[in-house]
Amino acid sequence: MADGGTQAGYLGVSRSLTGRPWRARPADPELVRRHQMGLGLSEPLARALASRGVAAEMGETYLNPTLRALFPDPSSFTDMDRAAAILVDAVVRDRRMVVFADYDVDGASSAAQLVRWMRAMGKDLPIYVPDRITEGYGPSPAAFRRLREEGAELVVTVDCGAAAYEAIAAAVEVGLEVVVIDHHLMRGDELPAAAALVNPNRPDDTSGQGMLAAAGVTFVLLAALNREARRQGLFDGRQEPDLREWLDLAAMGAICDVTELVGFNRALTTQGLKMMSNWRNPGLKALLEVAKSQGPATVFHAGFILGPRINAGGRIGRSDLGARLLSTDDPAEAQALAAELDELNANRKEVEREVLEAAVRVIERESNMADAPMILVAADGWHPGVIGIVAGRLRERYRKPVMVVGVDRAANIGKGSGRSQPGVDLGRAVQAAYEAGLLLAGGGHAMAAGLSVRPDVIPELRAFLCEHMAAEAEIAAEADALEIDALVTTAACDRGLYAGFQRMAPFGPGNPEPMFACADVRVERAMALKGGHVRVTLTDASGGKLKAVAWRCEDTEIGKRLLQEGGGLHIAGRLKPDDWQGRQSVELEIEDVADLRRQIS
Repeated sequence: MADGGTQAGYLGVSRSLTGRPWRARPADPELVRRHQMGLGLSEPLARALASRGVAAEMGETYLNPTLRALFPDPSSFTDMDRAAAILVDAVVRDRRMVVFADYDVDGASSAAQLVRWMRAMGKDLPIYVPDRITEGYGPSPAAFRRLREEGAELVVTVDCGAAAYEAIAAAVEVGLEVVVIDHHLMRGDELPAAAALVNPNRPDDTSGQGMLAAAGVTFVLLAALNREARRQGLFDGRQEPDLREWLDLAAMGAICDVTELVGFNRALTTQGLKMMSNWRNPGLKALLEVAKSQGPATVFHAGFILGPRINAGGRIGRSDLGARLLSTDDPAEAQALAAELDELNANRKEVEREVLEAAVRVIERESNMADAPMILVAADGWHPGVIGIVAGRLRERYRKPVMVVGVDRAANIGKGSGRSQPGVDLGRAVQAAYEAGLLLAGGGHAMAAGLSVRPDVIPELRAFLCEHMAAEAEIAAEADALEIDALVTTAACDRGLYAGFQRMAPFGPGNPEPMFACADVRVERAMALKGGHVRVTLTDASGGKLKAVAWRCEDTEIGKRLLQEGGGLHIAGRLKPDDWQGRQSVELEIEDVADLRRQIS
């Protein structure tokens, strides 16, 4: 292995086929040496740790993260002790409670944890999940009034509620107590009138756990609940709930909500995947079976096999299906729910494909918006349950912020969902558009946002967002480089290399999966696959042959060049296991390609 660096870019790549320069992921040489000596690591692996900001004294904890070493004091979260006291008191007094969850994986896994803890305490906790189409995101005054009319005395919101000022005010008016468990960013110092609001991202919280998903915050809440129940003597003659049984749910939320896998969140995810690998949760086990998958749980299982199916209910089906699946102990019910979600997910894929193809046609054939600082693409009838996914796909393709708007002409409203590039605050731009009077509603955070707009205002909104985001987008485009961890030959890409770097798993934001580069390779046996994927075999001077695949790229510059075959390419990607028919090999998942003929000397 070599560093491959040059002044023009890593391997001389100043502009790849995605328009990016390549560079070596920066690492302090002294820290690299200390990781090598202290942990007995190879130089490339030690450099990878150093480049991710792992201090010398944290190397062992990083490679072997444990809850014992990293679990925070629940009391460090503002309002955590108050929330625990309210909920345990509700158990003692047998108050009627409801958990109000968001319709995604994080909301479902948070709700399921609370349901399971309450079940262990002999309490039934009903679940309420708003419908994405008819109710939108989060609590509403109407929903809270309905729950109160049905007899609820206490509502616990999970993965929502931190900004539900109007809804919580309405709850207070009708005598409904609300406890909020959330993680979303909050603007300003004003708080809703909840009885307790636990959110590591509230302005006055000092826990330092702002990277947690709601499922992680909920897991800490369970520890606080156990502590409070123990203090009140509720476990005299009753077995204390073993929270480790629900680590798999906490990990699902952390992975599927794309949170930073650092510190306690990394330990939670690592240990949660180990627990998930037992497949004791009937819902997760049923989903795994219906997806025809197997093996120990990985980030891939959670994020790409289980997560999309759980989300499918909230996107194009019944919004409570995911939470019901994760909270049931009935294998027959789990199998029925998993089958329904699997079918909904297949339908979601088809709807998503149609919207994505239509959006690409609009961008590339009917306008010049691909050259703008950000892309806002809109059309009639696009399903609001998939526009967020499509925005993410378009952001990957065009490497700039994207907002996708589906227009309902009958209601005279457009619902939009956006995804951004690092360095461009989409949420702030949407908030500015709302304050300028261009939106009916809007909000979000730096990397994702949603909005509602009148269709006739969309051209003006597009111009406003482009102007508002132009400076940030220009800086972000210049900083948008592909960072390489190691230069390898095709012969060196084997299971040993893969296994060595897997010691750094789980991967995600804050701990990016290692990126490998192969220099001056030749492409052979190129084949276009269903879905727009391209599969190839790579060879180089080492004599090795490496199977590789590039996802959803057939009609892109990368796909077109791979299908031409031939040599003169540098290729970067991530190593993945290839266990087909027991071969215990690896393949390269291609991230980027550089054509040597296009590089500027």
